[in-house]
Amino acid sequence: MSDFLVIGGGIAGISAAARLSHLGRVILLEAENGLGYHASGRSAALYEESYGKPSTVALNKASREYLTQANGGVTSPRGLMIVGSKGHEEAFEKDMAEMSFSPITVEEALEKVPILDREVLTGAGFNAEAWDIDTDLLIQNFAREVRAGGGEVLTGQQVQKITREAGRWRVQTQKGEFPAEMLFNAAGAWVDDIARMAGIEPLCFTPYRRSMARLPAPGGHDVSRWPMMFGPGETWYAKPDAGKLLVSPAEEEATHPHDAWADDLVIAEGLARYEAVVSEPVTRVETTWAGLRTFAPDRCLVIGPEPDEPSFFWVAGQGGYGFQTSPAASRLVADIVAGRPPELDKDTVAALSPARLR
Repeated sequence: MSDFLVIGGGIAGISAAARLSHLGRVILLEAENGLGYHASGRSAALYEESYGKPSTVALNKASREYLTQANGGVTSPRGLMIVGSKGHEEAFEKDMAEMSFSPITVEEALEKVPILDREVLTGAGFNAEAWDIDTDLLIQNFAREVRAGGGEVLTGQQVQKITREAGRWRVQTQKGEFPAEMLFNAAGAWVDDIARMAGIEPLCFTPYRRSMARLPAPGGHDVSRWPMMFGPGETWYAKPDAGKLLVSPAEEEATHPHDAWADDLVIAEGLARYEAVVSEPVTRVETTWAGLRTFAPDRCLVIGPEPDEPSFFWVAGQGGYGFQTSPAASRLVADIVAGRPPELDKDTVAALSPARLR
């Protein structure tokens, strides 16, 4: 029997399991045949400290040292640029203020991304304090930590039934039964389904689809040093990736938990918004995909024990912030379980607690 059973092998689950491995025996169950298959594996992960609600920003800040230094670090310089264009002045100014961008000239924007169309640009803002996150390396670092602590990471384990008997949880998969003292719900878009199976009232999470297209490098340019860029109001974004360019319509389409795929019409609309500010037309799309970003009703992460059943622990609602918050979020999980004072302030801990939604 394990002390801690974690359901979900995305970044939320594997990071929580890593921290818990220092407190007792951990088993992680992932339904797919590999870690990070769904939202985590389809993320254009970027570390940008001021991105998100106040409780998310607090997690971002508390995660910075780990992301940049632990195990040699998993970040590399990228930079983030907002591109202003005619008709979007109000949204541009709002984003500039809220995200603390430094204004740059059109010429400076063109130096960073030469395919921008000077005829339509009205301004730009830049933040050098934004980094790419090596998502696979981060997941594998946490997985190694689990195993080094004597824990197990088991894939291909679809949860079929959850019961509680004699003060212990029992989770049944197609491959066996797993008893544990505490159950950690890190099932991404499926967290409410897992709660129902465990006899816990759901918290009304909503998965939102977000689509992505991979393009050849525009005009044959070397895009490796280009910043990530987005349109005012986040109506699209583009990010270099392995010599290609990822472009997203940045849509939020409420849906149900499933293996998401891109909507061709939505992709086309996003590419059109991107094309409206560049001089190089999109001539070929190499591939498309989609992921689900799952949010609680107030769009803050949910980290903490179920108020009426403290042996059931929520690690949920990461939305688009899972990777950049994972070091601090997982540390909070371990702090609460160990009964030690959290490193985060009490207001942030309260803002993350599932008790706020009961």
